[in-house]
Amino acid sequence: MEVSFSQNATMKYLLMGGASSSILVHGFSWLYGSSGGEIELQEIVNGLINTQMYNSPGISVALISITVGLGFKLSPAPFHQWTPDVYEGVWSVRQIPTSISISEKEARNPLFDSDSPTPVVAFLSVSSKVAASASATRILDIPFYFSSNEWHLLLEILAILSMILGNLLAITQTSMKRMLAYSSIGQIGYVIIGIIVGDSNDGYASMITYMLFYISMNLGTFACIVLFGLPLCLLSLGGLPPLAGFFGKLYLFWCGWQAGLYFLVSIGLLMSVLFIYYHLKIIKLLTTGRNQEITPYVRNYRRSPLRSNNSIELSMTVCVIASTIPGISMNPILAIA
Repeated sequence: MEVSFSQNATMKYLLMGGASSSILVHGFSWLYGSSGGEIELQEIVNGLINTQMYNSPGISVALISITVGLGFKLSPAPFHQWTPDVYEGVWSVRQIPTSISISEKEARNPLFDSDSPTPVVAFLSVSSKVAASASATRILDIPFYFSSNEWHLLLEILAILSMILGNLLAITQTSMKRMLAYSSIGQIGYVIIGIIVGDSNDGYASMITYMLFYISMNLGTFACIVLFGLPLCLLSLGGLPPLAGFFGKLYLFWCGWQAGLYFLVSIGLLMSVLFIYYHLKIIKLLTTGRNQEITPYVRNYRRSPLRSNNSIELSMTVCVIASTIPGISMNPILAIA
C-alpha cells in the first residue's frame, strides 16, 4: 500500500524532530558537565569560569550541538528540509479547501492545493519560530558569552544561506503553502540578524518588533478568507511601505548596519527584492489567473453576512489591521520591545 504524502511528511517531522531534540540535549549535557553540574544559565557561566572550561573543546561541541538542535526549530538553511513537506502535508481531517482554482485543467496542481489545513499550518508557521528565536537569544548569549565570535560566525552563515536559498527556491514553487514555507525560511534569515546584533545595538528589540509583525502578517497570509486581506498581508510580508513589515525590516536592517554587519544586511536587502517578486506573483494569480482573465472567484465574490462570519474570517480581519496600523505608529511598539 502506497504511503500518502501527508504520512511521509509526518514521519519526516517525527524523525527529524526526535533527532534534533537528541542533539540539543546532547549539547546541554556538555554544558552541564563543563560547568560543574549547573542548570541556571547565569550559574553555568560562573561554573565555566570556576572550572576554566569556557574555552575548552567541550564548549565547542556544545555550541555546535545546540545550534543544530535550535536550527531544526527555526528551520534556517540547511536545516530546512522538513519545512516545505510538513507545511504542505500535515495530516488532518480533510476540510473544504480554501484554494482559488485557476481552471479545471489545473485542478490537480493549483497554486493553493495541499493536504494540510490552513489553521494548522498557520499555527505551525509562527509558534515554533517565535519560541526558538526567544530560546536562541537566551541560550547563545549567556552560556556562550566567551564564544560569541564563534556563534556569531555560525549564525551569519545560516542567515546568508537562509535568505538566499529560501527566496530563490520560493520563486520556483507552484504550491502556495510550499512557497510560504520557503518564504518563512528566508524570513528567519532576517530574524537571525537581530539575534547576532544582540542587546548592545537594539538587536533584540528589533527582532521582537519584527516577530510581532511577522506573526500577524503570516497568520493573515495563511487565513486567506477575505480576498482583500491576503494581498495586504503579502505586501506587508514583502516589506512595502507604509505597512508594518516595512518598518519591521527597516529597524532590523538598521540595527544590523549599526553593528557592522554590512555584508549580511546587503544580502538581506537584495533578497527582499526577490521576496517581493514572488509575493506579487501570488497576488497576480489571485486576481487574473494564468490566462490573464479575471478569475470566477473574484468575479463572483460576495461578502458573507455578519451572522455567518467564522473565527478564521475574524482572525483574518485582526491580522490585516495588525499588519497595517503598527507601521504607521511604531513608537509604542518599540517602547514595548
